[in-house]
Amino acid sequence: MKQLWRRNAIPFTPVAGKPMIAIVIDDMGLDVPRSARVISLPPPLTTSFLSYGHNLARQTAAAHAAGHELMLHMPMEPIGTGYDAGPDVLLTSMSDDAIRTRLRQSLSSFQGYVGINNHMGSRFTADARGMEVVMHELKTDGLLFLDSVTSGRTLGAKTAAADNVANLSRNVFLDDSPEPAAIQLQLRRVEDIARKTGSAIAIGHPRETTIAALTEWLQKARAEGFQFVPVSALAKAKYGKE
Repeated sequence: MKQLWRRNAIPFTPVAGKPMIAIVIDDMGLDVPRSARVISLPPPLTTSFLSYGHNLARQTAAAHAAGHELMLHMPMEPIGTGYDAGPDVLLTSMSDDAIRTRLRQSLSSFQGYVGINNHMGSRFTADARGMEVVMHELKTDGLLFLDSVTSGRTLGAKTAAADNVANLSRNVFLDDSPEPAAIQLQLRRVEDIARKTGSAIAIGHPRETTIAALTEWLQKARAEGFQFVPVSALAKAKYGKE
């Protein structure tokens, strides 16, 4: 039987020889108007929804109907105080059972996703025990893991590979700085990586300056020979079509 990430992947056939770019928009579902504006952008994007977003069934159905791929944006414990990762956050202090239960609750918040990527998580993704629990659950469901790489100490790729979980890693954050000039610089970095390696994964957020930059850039980049792909297309390129 096909793994769930393959079954839920949106239909897509990449064009051979064209650099592939996957744009992932995190934090979807909380700011409904801005999430709707992201959904209105040309597909395919990968839209990653928080489990505590509003009316997720409706919003995720709209994203899927528009041709975008779905992911679950899973809150994980950050390093330091002053960061609110959200009500469903996975903590290193939790028992294995507590991690499993909270992850399962989040996984049941909506349907149709290909996998998860971490929201924050600089502390949790560096914790081998916690990540092993997560990967075991993803393997059980046949889901993929996209490492947002919020820390250089992340064990995401290592623990996923050890458990035979399909995994990918983020290359560029588009909007750590919300300034338009900074976002434009990051978009050029995405282009450079895609040209050099054949593909790139960029993560952004439903913010005014990010949406404005993508609105202009998506059409321009396509005209320059780049193709935009769902995350699943890069996973298929890595692990085979079937």
